[in-house]
Order: sequence, then structure tokens, then C-alpha cells
Amino acid sequence: MFETADLLAQRIDHTLVRPDATFDDLEQACSDARKYRFAALIVSSSHVQHAAKALAGTMVKVGAVVGFPHGMSTTTVKIVEAMEALKNGAAELDIVMNLGLVRSGKLEQAEIDLKNVIAMTKNAVHKAIVETGLLTPGELETLCRIAQRSGAEFIKTSTGYGPRGASVEDIRLIRQTVGDACRIKASGGIKDLAAVLALTEAGADRIGTSAGPAIMEEYLKKSKG
Repeated sequence: MFETADLLAQRIDHTLVRPDATFDDLEQACSDARKYRFAALIVSSSHVQHAAKALAGTMVKVGAVVGFPHGMSTTTVKIVEAMEALKNGAAELDIVMNLGLVRSGKLEQAEIDLKNVIAMTKNAVHKAIVETGLLTPGELETLCRIAQRSGAEFIKTSTGYGPRGASVEDIRLIRQTVGDACRIKASGGIKDLAAVLALTEAGADRIGTSAGPAIMEEYLKKSKG
């Protein structure tokens, strides 16, 4: 159990990346991020500027997804999207890796793709999304090493749009592969405090979830009880 609500909140990237998210939804997400003091609010590129203005003066970072959710954009498109997000106020970038290149044996191209996006956005925190639900253990290890060599600060498990979200086994394998060289963000299907605790215990440093407020309220209720 986390000792304080703030310690829990600083593990959470509250997330709003639904394709049907309205500006009312965005306003609510910003309000929740301010209220609970999450580590970051992760949004789609088109919402970055609004979120950055709404969260100005707070400690909550704004993050943007890049190449989301499939990672199959060209490198140039990813770079432009990432640079635009930074210009509009993003401090963190959650970048979907090109799994098709990996599955095709084009490992060098997959590495160049990610490395170039990171190189062109040096002032950001970079999280490489590997989509664990589509990978064999060997492929996951390969992508983790590519992400590490490319300069990613975090390896992120999932987009939330793959066949499944994060698992304890995923987190353990990633940690075993990269050691302390990268931090780990668990995401996808994380809906309650028990899942947060299990994934954190397994080695996750950050939790990506659209259920941040519900998790915080569950924690607060348990703390009072």
C-alpha cells in the first residue's frame, strides 16, 4: 500500500486517448489531473495545447501519444507529430514502436525509426510502447533492447487497443531484460488499486490508466477505513 495519496498519484499517468473524446471529456480529465495531482495527463496530439493551458501552473505534466495506436506511420510523420506536441506544450511522448518491422526481421529499421524520433525531441521524456499482447517473450526482449539503445527513458507495455493490457509477467520480463537502464510504464486494462499494487510490486514505475480518479477514490476510502 502506498503511504500517502500523493505517492500513489505520482505513479499515475491519467489518460484520455479515446477517438471519441470530446472537449468536455478533456476538461474533466484536466480537472481530475489538477485535483489528484497525477504525474501526467496523457492525451492525443490535438488535445495537447488545450491540456497544457488548463494545467499551467500545476506540477502535472502533459504527455502526447505519437504514432498511436498502431505505430505504422513513417518516421517523418512521427517526428512531425512529436515536434508539434512539444511546441504545443507536451513534456512527455508515448511513442508506439513499429511492430511490423520487428515481425519482418527489420530490427535495424525499427531501431532507426524510434531513435530518430527521440533524437529530434531531446527535451522530452520518451516512453516506447511495445504492445506486449502481440509479442512472444523473445520479441518483447528484442523490443526492450531496441528501446533502451534508442534512448527511451520508459518502456510502456500497451496502447490499450491491443489484444490485452499489462500483466505482472510482462513487467517482470521487461525488468529482467533492461534492469535499471529504463523505467517501466504499465498500461492497458488497469482499473483498480489491486492491479496498481500488483504491477508496482512487479517493477512498474508508472501506471497508465483512464481510471485514475476511481483508483484514487478507492485508495482514499481504504485509507479512511
